[in-house]
Amino acid sequence: MRTPRKDLLPESEHLRIVALDVTDPQSIRHAVEAAGPIDALVNNAGFGLMAALEGTPLATVRDVFETNTFGPMAMIQAVLPQFRERNAGVIVNVSSSTTLKSLPLLSVYTASKAALNAFSESLALELAQFNVRVGLVLPGRSPETPFSQTAQQRAQALEGAIPEAYADFAQGVFARMRQGSALVTHADDVAQAVWRMVNDAASPLRVAAGADALALAEAL
Repeated sequence: MRTPRKDLLPESEHLRIVALDVTDPQSIRHAVEAAGPIDALVNNAGFGLMAALEGTPLATVRDVFETNTFGPMAMIQAVLPQFRERNAGVIVNVSSSTTLKSLPLLSVYTASKAALNAFSESLALELAQFNVRVGLVLPGRSPETPFSQTAQQRAQALEGAIPEAYADFAQGVFARMRQGSALVTHADDVAQAVWRMVNDAASPLRVAAGADALALAEAL
């Protein structure tokens, strides 16, 4: 966790919590050292941004990529030496169903996750020689997390992220997001998909997680 909350998630003999900021090389190094031998790396850190590209500063674009794309790359670099030396290991990168069907106002977020997809596909071929598996889990939209709400709030807090010319369009998009859908992704859907990918050597490279993500994948 970037900010460990051991009061909310107590440690036990089966769980150890360490501080980790995937955008900070020193934090990555300390976390990997504290973890000891690692069998599986799950890159789940990420954040969304719902904004018009025209009003999004490039510094904000870079921030999204730092966490969603470059963060997983840095984490993988940190664990690869031990994976390669043991000739074993699993890397699971959590992407997004928005890479299956694009949505408006999510161009930067979707681009960061699409880059993660392409990177993972190439890396899987690169690391097969060391018996290291790479997989992608693509979750849909979850009503159990504040992800969409937070993505909208980031845009609202970013001056000019929704230019006046986009205001009516954006309000319509936000309204449809609030209405939700009968098909959603639950936290357990993602957890089970990750668990299967880690433990099943026959797991495919890409796995959609959640009813909405599965529907999108089947429609392709």
